Parts: sequence; C-alpha cells; structure tokens
Amino acid sequence: MITEKADTSRPIQQPVWLQGYIDSPEKQKQLYKKTLKVVILSQIFGGAGLAAGITVGALLAQDMLGTESAAGIPVALLTLGSAGAALFVGRLSQRFGRRAGLVAGFLAGGLGALGVIIAALLNSVVLLFASLLIYGAGTAANLQARYANADLATAKQRATAVSMAMVSTTFGAVAGPNLVDVMGEFARSIGVPTLAGPFILAAAAFILAGLVLLLFLRPDPLVVSTAIASAQEENGTVQEERNLKSTTINKRGNVVGAAVMVLTQFVMAAIMTMTPIHMGHHGHGLREVGLVIGFHIGAMYFPSLVTGLLVDKVGRTAMAVASGATLLASGLLAAFAPADSMALLISALVLLGVGWNFGLISGTALIVDATHPTIRAKTQGSVDVLLALSGASGGALSGMVVAHSSYAVLSLSGAILSLLLIPVVIWSRKTQRKKVLV
Repeated sequence: MITEKADTSRPIQQPVWLQGYIDSPEKQKQLYKKTLKVVILSQIFGGAGLAAGITVGALLAQDMLGTESAAGIPVALLTLGSAGAALFVGRLSQRFGRRAGLVAGFLAGGLGALGVIIAALLNSVVLLFASLLIYGAGTAANLQARYANADLATAKQRATAVSMAMVSTTFGAVAGPNLVDVMGEFARSIGVPTLAGPFILAAAAFILAGLVLLLFLRPDPLVVSTAIASAQEENGTVQEERNLKSTTINKRGNVVGAAVMVLTQFVMAAIMTMTPIHMGHHGHGLREVGLVIGFHIGAMYFPSLVTGLLVDKVGRTAMAVASGATLLASGLLAAFAPADSMALLISALVLLGVGWNFGLISGTALIVDATHPTIRAKTQGSVDVLLALSGASGGALSGMVVAHSSYAVLSLSGAILSLLLIPVVIWSRKTQRKKVLV
C-alpha cells in the first residue's frame, strides 16, 4: 500500500501554462513561495478548528453519556473519521490536485462541527458520534496540508517546508483552547450547551481554511511538481541508477517514516485524551483544562520551524530518536507529577507535544523523500490513515486503561511504548548500511 511504484510510462502532453513552470526554475521558486503563504494562512484557521474536539470532546461525551469510561470515544471517533478522510483526501489530491483534496476535507470538517452543535442541542448521542466522524475530515486536511508545502521543495528544504505549515497551525491551535470560556459563554447566550461552544469556532475556522485554499492555491503545487518530475525523466535528466534504487528507498523510507509517526501519534493521543478527565478528578476547572491543552497544542506545533531545520541539518533518524526520548520524559513526568500541580502538568503536556512534533516532522520528511510525485499524494494519504488509526486506538484504549487502573499507569505505558522508536531507527540504519555494502 505504501510502496507503490511511480507510473512514468504515460506520454506527457502538458498545457502551455504548465509547460511554463516546467521550463522555468524561477517560476517554480515563485510558486513554492506562494504555496507556503497560502498554506500558512489556511493552517492558522485549520488549527483553531482542530482544537475544539481535543479540548472539550471528551467532556461533552462524558456530560451526555454520564460515564467516564466512554470519555475517550470522541477523540477515537474524530481520529477514526480522520483515517477515512485521509485516504479520501489523498486519493482526491492525487487525481485532481492538492486543492481539491484539502478543500473537500476542510469543508467536511466544518459540516461535522455543525453536526456536533446540533447533537448537543438535541442531546443526541448518535448524532454526536456521527458528527465527530465527519469532523475528523478537518483534522485530516489540516495534517495533509503539510505535504502541499513540500511538493515543490528541494530535498534540503522538505522538513523545513513541512514545519512551516505546522508552525502556522500554532496560532489557531493555541487560541482555540483558550477561547473555551468565551465560546462557552457565547453558546449559552444563544441557547446552545456550553461545551458545544468551541465547535461553533471550529465550524467557522474549518470552512474559512477551505475557502482560502479554494481561492488561492493556484496553480496546484502537486500538479506542477508531478509535471516537472515526469518531464525530467522523459528528458533523461534523472539518472537511471537512481530510478533502479527507488523501490528499495521507498520501502525503507515509507516503513520507517510510517512507524515513527504511528508510534508518536499513539502515545500522544492516549495521554492527551485523558488529561482533561484526570484534571477534573482533582478539582481543576474548564479554564485550567483549556490552559494545559493550549500549552500542549502549542508545543505540538510551535517548535516546528526549529524542528524542520534540525531534521534537514541533523538528519531524519536522529530526530526520530529525539522524539522517543522526549515522549519518555513526558510519560514519566505525567505519571509521577502531583495532580494538583499545574506547572508540572503543563510541563508534561508540553514535552508530549514536542515529542510528537519531532516524530511527525522527521517521519513526514522520510515519507516525502521516499515517494515519487506521481504516487505521492496517494501514498501519503495511505500513511496518514495509519496515523489516524493509531490515534483512534490510543484515544479509545486510554479511557479503558484509566477506568480500570489510573492515569499514572496510562502515562507509564506511553513512556515504555515510546522506546520502540529506538529499534525502528537501528533497523533502518542497519538496512541502509547493508544496501551501501552491496
């Protein structure tokens, strides 16, 4: 599924406007810079949209269902919805371009957020769960937008390009949780349940993100990069030896990149999902929950610009190891920190976000390195399905673990799982050395 070969056998008959980009490196650079600006703007809105489900999804389900054991279901559902949407967005992007796939994902996410609001008004758990699945499409689009930035980037720019898309998410993602009280008051003033308030913001944010891409992501970066790569191969500017090695590179890069992202996503989702519930047990209010989750989401995205530079300069595998070490520290701190200490809770969740950031950017760079533009979006969508499913599993299992043991046990389990990143990286390096020797 994630190691498909590129199809470069079709004859190339490019329209005049596209040929202009193929023949002009200067126009390619200009489009690369324009793409960065458009994606950054859309990600600011997208970040605000994804924060709602993370911040109050578990609390809303707990309120409607009257039980804590199901508190992990909302994050599981929205990440499960994200999995299905990731496949759809990837396939749509491969066929029609990034703009079509990302716009469809963001608009669907906005509709899902509206559905959550209606479900809260009607006190309908069935509608709530169905809407959370659709809401997950916005999360999928928000994540896959990082690939759009890398479509026209050089090999030495890819991680930095990905990180620029992610760091721009910080502005909306941090603002969202800290507007929980404000949106709750606004919702109550118009007759909507307080906990549904953040989803009003999410609906508007996702729809605006989609409209920005619809109006301004032209020409499509994936369409242009695919045409450039195909033209280079047809003209013989890409070495045949490199093409012969592509299958091996794809297998190793895709497997390692996917493994790094899946493990970091699972650990992050499990601990993050139950933190609001853990805080509620120890007397923390909605404002404190919003503050902790705001710091966490900020740590997920804000370090991205530096992370991208480190991944490009220090290396993909080195930063994958750094991800495992950071997640280990987060799990240990979350497990042993006093529950009434806001400073230590914030520190644990900040480390959790930073570890996820290291893993996602290094894993993404490995995936982009390993894929040809003609199958890149489809492959990336397939990998993001695994990413979302791991998040769904982490979210769903977290509630069960805490219900039958404790938040400390959950955090320690996450810390131990993060250590699996080290053998994955060692396997990658050993495989690479063997190929070099052969």
